Parts: sequence; C-alpha cells; structure tokens
Amino acid sequence: MIQPLMPKATAVWLVENTSLTFDQIADFCGLHPLEVKGIADGDVAQGIKGMDPVASGQLSRAEIERCQGNPSTRLMAAESKYKVPPVQPRNGPRYTPVSRRQDRPDAIAWLLRNHPELTDAQVAKLVGTTKPTIQSVRDRSHWNSANIKPVDPVTLGLSTQIELDAAVQKAARKLERERKKADKAAGRTETLLPASETTAPAPHHATIAAPEVAPEKDESRKSYDADSVFAKLKDVKIEDDEE
Repeated sequence: MIQPLMPKATAVWLVENTSLTFDQIADFCGLHPLEVKGIADGDVAQGIKGMDPVASGQLSRAEIERCQGNPSTRLMAAESKYKVPPVQPRNGPRYTPVSRRQDRPDAIAWLLRNHPELTDAQVAKLVGTTKPTIQSVRDRSHWNSANIKPVDPVTLGLSTQIELDAAVQKAARKLERERKKADKAAGRTETLLPASETTAPAPHHATIAAPEVAPEKDESRKSYDADSVFAKLKDVKIEDDEE
C-alpha cells in the first residue's frame, strides 16, 4: 500500500484528530503499533507538527469515518493526482538531525545492553552512528560516559520499531545458523527419540526356562541285568539237557 509522504506527521494528526485505533493508523502510515502508542503517550515524535492527510489529498474524510465505525477495517489511500517516485533505500548510516545527535550514545548503550546479538554495523545503521563511537560506549572510553543513560532509540526518535524488530530478527537468525554450523562441525546432532519410545514402559524380559536334564542312565545296572538274564537262560538250558 502507498504510504503517506510524511508518515510520522500524518500519524500525529490522526492520533490527535480521529478515533482510529493504533493498528489502523500504524497500517496506513507504515509504523509499528507501539510507535503509534508512543505518539499518543507523548514519548515519540515530540515536536513534530501533525499533517492533515485530508487537506493534502492523501485521504478522504469519508474513508476516515468508515474506519472509525469499524475497527477491523483498514484505511485506503486516495488516488494521488501526482506521480511520486518511489523512495530508494539509502546505503550507509542514516542522517540524524543535529538536535538528536547528542542522544545517540544513550541509544547505543540501550542497544548494547538489551540486544547484544546485534553487530556494530547493525547498531550503526539503526541510530546513524559510527563503529568507533559504538566501541567507545562499549568500553566506557566515551568523553561523556558519566552521563550516558540507556534509552530506547525508538523513544528517542532515532529509529522505528519496525526497523529495530527487523534487525533483531536478522541477528537472531544469524546466531542460529552459526550455532547449527558449530554443532555440525563438532559432530553433535539434534535428533531426539520419538515420544513413543521415551514414554513407553520398560519391556519385561522373558525368562528362558532351563532345559530339563534327563536322568542319567545307570550303565552298570543295565549291564548287570543283561548278564543275569543270560545266566538264567543258561541255567534253564542245562536243566533241559539233564532231563
């Protein structure tokens, strides 16, 4: 969706002059709902004068009334009479107004304390500073270290919540890739046993009955019985001959 020319100034005007929800204003202006809430609380966009999107032709009054009656709907920008070229992303550190430059050490200290996974390049891009300044805040060699207090860069207006969330997610994905790579190099795997194996009761080992040992045959008795039989037969034969 096409965003207004001055998103933060437009959000200030919508917060002050309409009953739209934070989500509706954030969706139309391309901001984070928490950033819009900060505008309503007076913590963000201090000193920014609101810009009427109706007067500039970016939004119609009927569209505002439609969305005020149904919080689940989203604002639709009016068709512009002029073709505005798309904003090209800038490379390098962002421009920081002179009035905000003294707040950068506070923002750097907050990022280093709450998001140590961010690289110096990411911190420099978020608050528009340099790596030597980040290092001086980290090792407390900054000329104003005694007065540096960690403050959220979104609250200071040095960065948007969307940009901060994107940088944190990118750093988290990088750490996860590095961890998996280290585990793979160390030969560790992340495979787990299935639940059917870990929760199954211990199997009962069947006992094998010992084979029955057949009673040993008394060979001597067997031979004795045979001799007695032959002896008796011999005696019977002699008696028959005598008769």
